[in-house]
Order: sequence, then C-alpha cells, then structure tokens
Amino acid sequence: MESDNHLPLQWSKSSIRALTRADILVADGFALPEVAVVIEIFHKANALIATLPDRHPLYEVALLSASGGRIVSSSSVVVWTQRFDCHRGKDDKRLLFIAGGVGVRDASKDERMIDWLCRQYSSSEMVQPIAEGRCLLDAAALSSKCLSDSNGDGSLHEIYGSLTPTSGAGLVALRIVEQDLGASTVKLISDSLSTHQAPSFSELFETSVDRPPSDNIKVAVRWMNANLTCPISIDAVAEAAAMSERNFLRRFKKEIGMTPSDYLLHARLSLCCRMLGESRLPVDKIARHCGFSDGGPLSKLFRKYLSTTPTAYRDARKAVPLRVSSS
Repeated sequence: MESDNHLPLQWSKSSIRALTRADILVADGFALPEVAVVIEIFHKANALIATLPDRHPLYEVALLSASGGRIVSSSSVVVWTQRFDCHRGKDDKRLLFIAGGVGVRDASKDERMIDWLCRQYSSSEMVQPIAEGRCLLDAAALSSKCLSDSNGDGSLHEIYGSLTPTSGAGLVALRIVEQDLGASTVKLISDSLSTHQAPSFSELFETSVDRPPSDNIKVAVRWMNANLTCPISIDAVAEAAAMSERNFLRRFKKEIGMTPSDYLLHARLSLCCRMLGESRLPVDKIARHCGFSDGGPLSKLFRKYLSTTPTAYRDARKAVPLRVSSS
C-alpha cells in the first residue's frame, strides 16, 4: 500500500528519525568520485523526502579536514572543508566516513586528530574508511564500525552493486538510506545513479596480463601517471624504468597488455573523464591539464572512442554538486 502521493508508505510514517549527520573526513589527494557518490546518495534521499508535506531533510553532510579550508582532491578539484573538531549537534545520529589520499598519512601522526577520532568513534553509529582512510583507523588502533543490519535481506552489493557507480562507501550509504527509508527508496536512488553513469575508457583497452608486472614496468607506469600533464616520450619512460627503449617496448606490451602509447592515451582520457565529471573547468583547460594541446584533439578522441563530445559527456554525468551544508 502506498500513500496518496504515490511514495512508499514508510516515508509517510511519523517514525522518520531526527537529523543524521554524515561527516566525511578528507585529506589532500583524496579520491573525489567515491566521496561525491556518498554526498549524492544522501542528497537524493533528501530530495525524495522533500516531496512529502511537512518533511525536513533527514541527512546533513559535512566535509572535514585537519585544518579546515581548502583541500585539493587527486584530480585537482578543490573543495572547502570545516575543521575536524568543529561543533556538531549532540543529539543527532552521527556517521563518519574517512577518505584516503596522500595527506592521510600525515593526519595519522597528528595526536589531536587521533584523540578526536577516538571520541568520534565512541559517539558515532558508523565509521567507514575509504581506501587509505584505513591508515587513520589503524593509527588509532580502531577498526571500521558498521551499522547493525536488522533487515536480513542479504548483501546490498548483490542487490544494488551492479546499479551504482561505486562500491564500498557508496554501498554503505545506500544501506543507511535503506534502513531509514526502505528498500524502495534505495531502488529509486540506485536507478537514478545508474542513469547518470557515462561510458568509461577502462573497457576500451582490453588487457591479458597473466602475472603482476615487474618492478621496472611498475616504475614506468607510476612515472607516466605522475607526468600526464607533461609531454612524454618513450625514451624518457624507458630511461625512468632503467631499460633500453627496445627492451622496454617489448616488456611493457607483454606485461601490461598494451603498448606504452596506448596506456598513456588510456590514462589521459580516463583523467579527462574524471575531471569532466568532477569539475566545471572549461574543456580546453581540462585538455591541457591532461597533456593535450587544447580541446580540439580531445574532442576528436572522444568522438572516436565514445561517439560523443566532452561537453555532452559532462552533461550526461551531471557532475555531483560539491556544496554541502555546514553547521
């Protein structure tokens, strides 16, 4: 049975709980997509609740960092954060996500941060690390803290994993919404997220690697990834890997499953895709940041591999808004 507004009956009950505060602790170099999906899931849940009369948002998200202010993600997108020890409501349900990034190792040496994390841990209903965020929990001698699952309906990954553009933290956020608002709400959100997914270049370069690459090739891959914004020559990569150019080309193709040039194109186009979805920078600026001369060559490559343009790709992604409420 559903209410008159054709929304799940569970939403119209007076039992919808008080505000849930979801804090996301970030450090420089954090991976934005995983964080952005968590924000978007709670944003969509609030938007659905808002369609009911006399209902207020259920979730409030805040980005926190060690010092507050400007934090730069791994894809060079800037977000603004509050200090981790900012005041939060005492009576609200609290959730804590800990994003990774290069800066998290410095944070794990900050005694103030560790003390704060221990206090938050005891008062939070859930603590979920993302990637390197686990290092911070390890430094505090803590483990992830899961919500109790009283639904008994199986793994959320099995049910919604194929629909959502993320795993891990995104699926945890869906579980939270499911427990608060019901499975039908999660289905609506999952369907909405899946329609916003754009094609990925990851499937354009099939590899057939039988074993992990050697140390020299790993060095070459890391060097290319660190220099995507600069002109890169094969002899320079071979030199970085301490190999002759001929041996490097042969070994790279055998161990990675594609030529160095194809890998470099793959990496640059993947970076462009992330920046188009995560930022509002002009296409020309993104192209130059990713090692292309301007937006012209990038547009040709998008049409060749994805049958679309960078602008159309961005529109399809509907970049997740980064403005989140603060208190």
